Amino acid sequence: MADSSELPRSAAGPNSPWLLAVVVSIATFMEVLDTTIANVALRHIAGSLAAGQDESTYIVTSYLVSNAIILPISGWLSNVIGRKRFYMGCVALFTVASILCAFATSLPMMLLFRVLQGIGGGGLAPTEQSIFADSFTPKQRALAFSLYGFTVVTAPAVGPVLGGWLTDSYSWHWVFLINLPFGALSLVLTWLFVYDSETVQADRRKLIARGLKIDYLGFALVALGFGALQVVLDRFERNDGFSSPFILTFSIIAAASLIGLVIWELVHPQPVMNLRLLKIPAFAISNVVMFLFGFIIISTTQLLPQMTQELMGYDATTAGLTLGMGGIISLFIMPIAGLVTGRLIQPKWLIFSALIGTAGALNYASGLDIQVSFWNISLSRMLQVFWLPFIFIPLSAVQFTGVPPDKNSDASAIINLMRNLGGSFGVSIATTQLQWRGQFHHERLAEHITPYNGYGFGVPLGPIAQAVQRQATILSYLDVFTILAVIALAAAPLVLFLPNLPKGVPAGGH
Repeated sequence: MADSSELPRSAAGPNSPWLLAVVVSIATFMEVLDTTIANVALRHIAGSLAAGQDESTYIVTSYLVSNAIILPISGWLSNVIGRKRFYMGCVALFTVASILCAFATSLPMMLLFRVLQGIGGGGLAPTEQSIFADSFTPKQRALAFSLYGFTVVTAPAVGPVLGGWLTDSYSWHWVFLINLPFGALSLVLTWLFVYDSETVQADRRKLIARGLKIDYLGFALVALGFGALQVVLDRFERNDGFSSPFILTFSIIAAASLIGLVIWELVHPQPVMNLRLLKIPAFAISNVVMFLFGFIIISTTQLLPQMTQELMGYDATTAGLTLGMGGIISLFIMPIAGLVTGRLIQPKWLIFSALIGTAGALNYASGLDIQVSFWNISLSRMLQVFWLPFIFIPLSAVQFTGVPPDKNSDASAIINLMRNLGGSFGVSIATTQLQWRGQFHHERLAEHITPYNGYGFGVPLGPIAQAVQRQATILSYLDVFTILAVIALAAAPLVLFLPNLPKGVPAGGH
């Protein structure tokens, strides 16, 4: 275990950093789990709150919007409030808001509590990553991030399974109430075992002593820009894209605000979002790759259970189990990825190989058909998840290379934002492509339904139309898997520009 002179910003105090890693991973699992666990219960929640099916989607959107707003400014808030105090505040807010969601009696109440839940959840992941970066030596960091990565990859897979089982066996209220024991345990253990080192406290005192020049305009631009962008991504396909005045208006607001944010934050002396860090090559490339990581994992996490429920008639629990098989794979692969990163293979070569492997796994998924078995669907997910640790762990190890230690919180906020934005873009683009490609295939297939090929003479058209629609839908899903495979393949050469790490230093030092 490293001494305090080697890691002056460590949050472990007198304890082992591995104990610290377990403690902070509890809240990570809870928050990431919540991004998917409520999805399978939306129909039940809508019925209980007397809301329409379309209105119920705002239960997801409200969380994502508030989460997107708080993520990029969480590094600044952590520095100003104090890392431990900010982290515990986020855990407490997330937990209390979860309980309030469970007892909501109307849609407006639910949306308000989901916004609060998103604010609490948005500050967790960046703070946890900065704690990991500060509390482990370069040689330990890759293996440490494998524990963090296990929660990030596994929780979205467990969410639909657990959410479906709780909803089917008990009620949708337990989808939110399950956060109570996790949140309470996290608060107690954080209070006991997480520390703000003297160096971290001294940095906060210096920041406040200089006089806080609060970046009010930056706050406003972050809220408008990322809030509007998240609304556009979530509602794009439902509202007919840019042909909708609603989508067009929010797109203009998002574009203008984000352009203004970049210009303003680069000149402000105390920016709420430290975009100057993107001048560091390794960090900039890591952000692009993390965006694509989120794009692929979150979109496929939604596509598979959606496809099996829509076309194979799976219930929520069985559909979720197709993802759960991948979670079992990640349990074994994450530690292996942590051990080999840097010790045997440079991170960039692991990421390069994993992106090629991911493209192959997605190409396998694009060859499925409507008669596919549960085990073949699960196999396609396991092949995808097998490669994800070899992207996430090496990337987590190298992403802080060149970042000043006192900027770890700012860097973690940005890279977690990129992962979440990647997921939002991935789901939005995948959903839009499903619609467009479904229409394309339906038109092509319908061209062949004529009286001259045996159809239309005494044959009921209803079953034929239904069969055409099902076939067009499955083909659209396969097309999306192909698109994702091409994206993974095209991204692979980019990682070759990441720096080589010195021998024996598996996780980027500063």
